[in-house]
Amino acid sequence: MKPGAFIGLGEPAPWFTCRTLNKDRFVFDTVAGRYIVLCFFGSAAEPGSARLLRRLAKLRPRFDDQSLSFFGVSVDPADERQQRVASSLPGVRYFLDFERKVSALYGGWQESGDYQRVTYVLDPLLRVAAVLPFQGEEEAHMTALLAVLQRLPPIAPAYPASGEAPVLVLPRVFEPALCQALIDYYGTQGGTASGFMQEVDGKTVQVFGRDHKVRRDCTLEEPLLRAACQRRIQERVVPLLQRAFQFKASCMERYLIGCYDAQEGGHFRAHRDNTTKGTAHRGFAVSLFLNSGEYEGGYLRFPEFGSGLYAAPTGGVVVFSCGLLHEATPVTAGRRYMFLPFLYDEAGRRVREENLVFLEDTPPPAVTG
Repeated sequence: MKPGAFIGLGEPAPWFTCRTLNKDRFVFDTVAGRYIVLCFFGSAAEPGSARLLRRLAKLRPRFDDQSLSFFGVSVDPADERQQRVASSLPGVRYFLDFERKVSALYGGWQESGDYQRVTYVLDPLLRVAAVLPFQGEEEAHMTALLAVLQRLPPIAPAYPASGEAPVLVLPRVFEPALCQALIDYYGTQGGTASGFMQEVDGKTVQVFGRDHKVRRDCTLEEPLLRAACQRRIQERVVPLLQRAFQFKASCMERYLIGCYDAQEGGHFRAHRDNTTKGTAHRGFAVSLFLNSGEYEGGYLRFPEFGSGLYAAPTGGVVVFSCGLLHEATPVTAGRRYMFLPFLYDEAGRRVREENLVFLEDTPPPAVTG
């Protein structure tokens, strides 16, 4: 297996099956739903690794398999033979990666043939929340790891579910700096009044009505910012969309920054996003929150599934089928900035091409990836 690079922040961690000290076949993706510390220490015979494992042992009470689990990865058969490492259930396990296949997936085995020790912290969706390469003293490594663990939001206790909408709420898709760059771009370019799509005389046209929608939009034209947005959607949203809904998005429509301003009564009443010939290709909507906490109101609501109000932290998204009835509730104070693309698949691309004749204006080509 070809050695790989480190997995990037926010990206899904590769799934694998590997032997542990306790099981011949441990299926890694079954541990989702808790935070994971995945430590590629190489060999417990290496003095630095041995010191690190001793320091990690002091965290033993935190590894409970409910909110947090530890997985060490050994590539040294002598670790097993000489019992240098030992599982401690619940919470502490060791993968025996003697062929280095798992290490290659996560960048532990480098192109140079060297073994790069690294610790990952994964979130409950098995996305990368932190990448901590071994650089210098083990104490510094532990300090960095503890800082990451202390920042993790707690796992919510079990609760009776009732009427939740079938949506994905994903934090940490855009970094705060990228969110601010998009807001700054909007501030420089300014926004224009945003309409909504209707069928008029057989054509899909944009119409305006303040009783239905009040929002100002700005199309993102800056190439580097566009590329950054596309890459993060492709790497951090598309794989989880396929996991949750078996929908393989291949195209992205719109690089749109929207602003709901309380002074204008910003809102968007209940609607669907794919009810005209010109929008029938749209599969899923991505509502990415650029400045959560800096305004009041401005929730997403899905009336068909109850009165629940949905949002995400800054840089997070709510992803939902374009066929769902949804509304953006009024912003009552401040300004709510959003990044608002649509995703569709190859079947949708063919529908879009067939329906271009029904559009009032020909749209720009889709971005694929």
